[in-house]
Amino acid sequence: MKPPRFDYVAPASVAETIEALAGTTEARILAGGQSLVPLMNLRLARPTLLVDVNRVADLAGFETRNGTLRFGAMCRHRFLETDPLVRREAPIVAKTAGMIGHVHIRNRGTLGGSIAHADPVAEFPALLVALGGRVIAGSTGGERAIPAAELFAGPFTTSLEPEELLSAVEVPAHTPGDGGGFAEFARRHGDFATAGVVVILHRDGSGACVRLRAAGCGLGPTPVDLSAAGEFLLGESALSAGAAAELGRRTAALADPPGDVHGSKEYRRELAAVLAADAVRTAWQRAGSTGWGAGD
Repeated sequence: MKPPRFDYVAPASVAETIEALAGTTEARILAGGQSLVPLMNLRLARPTLLVDVNRVADLAGFETRNGTLRFGAMCRHRFLETDPLVRREAPIVAKTAGMIGHVHIRNRGTLGGSIAHADPVAEFPALLVALGGRVIAGSTGGERAIPAAELFAGPFTTSLEPEELLSAVEVPAHTPGDGGGFAEFARRHGDFATAGVVVILHRDGSGACVRLRAAGCGLGPTPVDLSAAGEFLLGESALSAGAAAELGRRTAALADPPGDVHGSKEYRRELAAVLAADAVRTAWQRAGSTGWGAGD
């Protein structure tokens, strides 16, 4: 099938992009196009205007700013996976990018596009929740920051307004003692994950866990905040096999996954338990070494 007719513009600046979006509520941003174009070909998406932001240089790039890591919305997955600065300053982001699809998908797909698309099984929305990050969105009315906890409203739905442009993604900079692990299961390499769990934690100078956040993909209609499952580990200086398994059990209890042809609700809960245990073991080890996943 082919998409319905649409108008097309390719602005060269953020201001021009926002102006184009303000002209209609039926506009869609074209970034990597890995999700939007197939949806248009199936006529599941019917925008009357495509706003191609691939020429907008200000939407790309990565920088550190006052304890915050700021990623342009047009950062390609492959850039995040391979860029030396990203791998050093945000290794869990680089690790997560490398888990997405195949290389040709990562060459085109973008961070902002993945988050705005809000697929419940996508990795980056879950990572944003676990990191306690936020997105920066702009419109003719100005700019606002939307915390991850307030961004995802449902499957493929966010709190972004139709006229808003997601311009950047921000997460806290890592510090010594931080560690992160992301475990997921897909039936074939490159497939969407059936389920995944990411754990981010911090161990202090004595080795005690003083902060832990977790989130899951494929375990609910939106990225699921699973942080409550790890509260019992706060103050602990060692992670036993039993403690990792207990985190898995608590994670499974918190998850409310869908059942479909890829796996029943019960199967996804069992996956969540195994994946959470794997993720916390990795995060714990990394927090005791170089942090976040550096060196992978």
